[in-house]
Amino acid sequence: MDIKIPEIGESVFEAVIAKWHKSDGDTVSRDEVICELETDKISLELNAEADGVLHIKAEEGATVPIGEVIATLEESDTAPADSSDSDEQAEETAADSDGQAEEAPVKKEKHEAPAPAEESAAKEAPKPSPQSTAPASTPSPAKSIPVRDYGPVERKPMAPIRKKIAERLLAARQQTAMLTTFNEADMSRVIALRKKHQDHFNKKHNVKLGFMSFFIKAAVEALKEYPLVNASIDGDDIVYHNYYHVGVAIGTERGLVVPVIRDADQLHFAEIEQTIANFSDRANNGKLDLSDLEGGTFTISNGGVYGSVLSTPILNPPQSGVLGMHAIRKQAVVVDDEIAIRPMMNLALSYDHRIIDGKEAVSFLKLIKEYIEDPEEMLLEM
Repeated sequence: MDIKIPEIGESVFEAVIAKWHKSDGDTVSRDEVICELETDKISLELNAEADGVLHIKAEEGATVPIGEVIATLEESDTAPADSSDSDEQAEETAADSDGQAEEAPVKKEKHEAPAPAEESAAKEAPKPSPQSTAPASTPSPAKSIPVRDYGPVERKPMAPIRKKIAERLLAARQQTAMLTTFNEADMSRVIALRKKHQDHFNKKHNVKLGFMSFFIKAAVEALKEYPLVNASIDGDDIVYHNYYHVGVAIGTERGLVVPVIRDADQLHFAEIEQTIANFSDRANNGKLDLSDLEGGTFTISNGGVYGSVLSTPILNPPQSGVLGMHAIRKQAVVVDDEIAIRPMMNLALSYDHRIIDGKEAVSFLKLIKEYIEDPEEMLLEM
């Protein structure tokens, strides 16, 4: 039985074998995870479709086109436990498997040893000679500056998902007229609401009431008032989206992913929090589907969870707006002509100035601030 790279999505043409969970010649069971694949969008696992012996054809770290055979499975004619001492055999198999798992890193190093050399050669190949560095030469802005080593270094190929993130961030800078406006929000009322209703909310919905659901609700209401922030450019046309698919940025070990909460305007607070929790769990375990990342009309990124006080979020094309949340800090502010200590959050809205004017962007962010500072207008629906 051939084991091939499956079709993952319309825009995915190849995948990297990130990790083999089994070694060449290992016995595998039906539905057992045998390897992890990584694309420029998502990571996924391949499971064995039958019991048998695995024969690996593509090494860990290899980039393989969709549909190509990466291994074969020699199917077993008989069940593995047909003798009287099947329990002892199972224990021995488990012991052997543990032993192979310990040896796997050694094999991985042997397989991956040539990769840094090849990568190094690939990057250093265009390094200009002394003659080519003359002023007459015109370097291409798309090419990276060659890295010269002045001490011990370690080179690793960039993961496909990291490459895609880099490409999209660069495209956002080069292909949009991105501008950012800032404001701040007093989080006192939201914090008080969460404290008052958290236990009841958690018991009823089996999920914690977080800050993100408040901001998603506030953003959706603001998008209804300012539809250009929910729009996108397609050629010479402005596409107004009459739906609200909000992307939520989630950081993982593999990089940043932005799964999309669809029809966020139709969801209750609990449904939003449950969806976010599900996305976060699946993202960190490499279980997101490609469809989870598509179709967003607006994005929210919470750098505050990492301690960020202020930053400029980058657009997620073809979207025209992204909201940045930041860490909550107690600050001295003027309230009714008196100095008071309040928990404040800096907010940032990056927007595509080609279709969104400054007045509209500032007004949009100011409306979000008003909803957050007076959240009773947004029903909790507990």
